[in-house]
Amino acid sequence: MKTLSEYMQLSYRMEIVEDTEEGGYVISYPELPGCITSGDDIASAVKNAEEARREWLAAAMESGQSIPEPGSSENYSGQFKLRLPKSLHRALAEQSKREGVSMNQYCVFLLSNNHAMHLK
Repeated sequence: MKTLSEYMQLSYRMEIVEDTEEGGYVISYPELPGCITSGDDIASAVKNAEEARREWLAAAMESGQSIPEPGSSENYSGQFKLRLPKSLHRALAEQSKREGVSMNQYCVFLLSNNHAMHLK
């Protein structure tokens, strides 16, 4: 069995969805059932998500619950190259700065949110 630190090093998939009713953002880990949290902005939601994941894993370990491994991503590097207009690049960079997150995290949020909306 892995230690809590070893589980925290694993790359569990994080889904970020804007909460249009209450405001803020909701984050869940689909591979960890019931592991869900929220925050007023993306930065606080991501910070809360890491703590929620830590608590979920600790509780599962304490109760002897089976902890799933992250889904296999062997065939995916997690990277792709994207060309976009300079004006969009600027807008994304400025918005991510206002949110207090990297542009990469902000773009992942936008893609995740759009993907989640299309799954409904």
